[in-house]
Amino acid sequence: MPESNADVIIVGAGPTGLMLAAELRLAGVRPLVLERSPRLRTVPKANGLSGQIVQLLGYRGLAGRLAAIATDADPAAAIPFGGMHVSFGPLAAPPLRAMHLPQPKLEQLLDDWATELGAEIRRGYQVTDVEQDETGVTVLADGPDGRQRFAASYVVACDGARSRVRELAGIDFPGLTYPEVNRLGQLSVDDTVTQLDTGELAIAGQGTVPTGFTRTERGVFAVGGLSPQHTLMIQTTEDATSDIDDNEPMTLAELGDSIRRIVGVDLPMHSPIRLSRYQFQARQAERYRAGRILVAGDAAHAFPATGVGLNAGMLDAINLAWKLAADLNGTAPADLLDSYHAERHFAGERTMMHTQAQVALRRSDDPAAQALRRLFGELLSDTPALQRVGDLIAGTDLRYPLPNPNGHPLTGTVVADLPLRTETGDTTVGDLLRTARPVLLILADRPDLRDVAERWADRVDVRTATTADRPADALLIRPDAHIAWAATVDETAAAAGPALRDALATWFGAPAPAKAAGVRPAVAAVAVSD
Repeated sequence: MPESNADVIIVGAGPTGLMLAAELRLAGVRPLVLERSPRLRTVPKANGLSGQIVQLLGYRGLAGRLAAIATDADPAAAIPFGGMHVSFGPLAAPPLRAMHLPQPKLEQLLDDWATELGAEIRRGYQVTDVEQDETGVTVLADGPDGRQRFAASYVVACDGARSRVRELAGIDFPGLTYPEVNRLGQLSVDDTVTQLDTGELAIAGQGTVPTGFTRTERGVFAVGGLSPQHTLMIQTTEDATSDIDDNEPMTLAELGDSIRRIVGVDLPMHSPIRLSRYQFQARQAERYRAGRILVAGDAAHAFPATGVGLNAGMLDAINLAWKLAADLNGTAPADLLDSYHAERHFAGERTMMHTQAQVALRRSDDPAAQALRRLFGELLSDTPALQRVGDLIAGTDLRYPLPNPNGHPLTGTVVADLPLRTETGDTTVGDLLRTARPVLLILADRPDLRDVAERWADRVDVRTATTADRPADALLIRPDAHIAWAATVDETAAAAGPALRDALATWFGAPAPAKAAGVRPAVAAVAVSD
């Protein structure tokens, strides 16, 4: 049986798996991606990208590529939430970045990027078995040339909510599946359907139906406004009256029957771009690591609301990649890889909280549920509450519970993209993170902190900056853009130096011996622009 070796085997070439492959290549690791589908998907599973991942993709230098393929890259002015529409209009700046971007285009972009970086992606390989011991993992897969054996130090399951790898690893996936059936269609309608000034859709000979969410005793009908091409995005939600066969493709007739049951109209539809049927699940892997097997993306969590899965899965990949790389190159502290579960399971719990709250808002139409939706709508008329909900959905409120000796409010958060000025031109914090390396960004005249970092020069880039209104004297930024430690403004050397040393050792391993540290790390002097 032929055998192939890699540092890390990634099972699944969806957005999470491809993002992980690219991040591993940035860290100098050799990933092998095994995907059961013989080719890139053409039918959209998702139609947009939103949340914190948009910012982090920009930090990797992909903003231009994303803008080139997105049909809309503006901040989200309004979003669906629990069967309601939440408008961010009252806020000075919408908290949620969103891109209308069909998943096939996103996967093609990530596939191109990972391949350019040197990742190996093999399609048409169905994983049948995974075995691990203290030294590595062996994967068996059936591919175009028959059964093949693959060996690696680690395996990461990115193979979806029904993950075969997670099952083989013995990782429980507790939770529940909700009885409601969602049917989604992106399609064209006849010219007999027009949009009125009120926003309603007029169907010749049948009357009108409103855009947005229409709730009846039989379910929920949601429809977006007509585009210039006379296309609509339609979703229906009904409780299942019989077993649903997920393997049976949905048809236009099935969607039409569902619309008729809910709102009592025959909507003339044709030329579907996307037809899908799904049931919401609320599940999270009991652990994200079992020895040398890890889970990410939908293999780690399934949320009972749309618009959050891509964000969460790709953030899993960014969190995991640099930790795997450090373990493989021998610089990782003892517990670094375990921090992947601690941090991303915590993040998953936050996402699960607000998506299950959406279930409570949308699942019923009795007087109690109606009162809950009215109350929630009134609460969101208050700007602080609206901001908090927006940040929660975007994931920008997430703060990992990291060691924080001086209680700095930035520790555990994603670093802001501060504009920076250098002797050679303007740059940003995001530009410093394109290579996915740790950065110590010094924002004050602190040679004491540069001296501390010298013994980590092989692992941490040191940059200096000055600003009249600096948020901290220094920021230690991990490759995933989270701030591992921050020095308070004018913090004493006696306090800041030992704390920085501890943070560097906690996240990036033991320092190089003093006699082997070599020259002082390269330091670029920059200034924050006004």
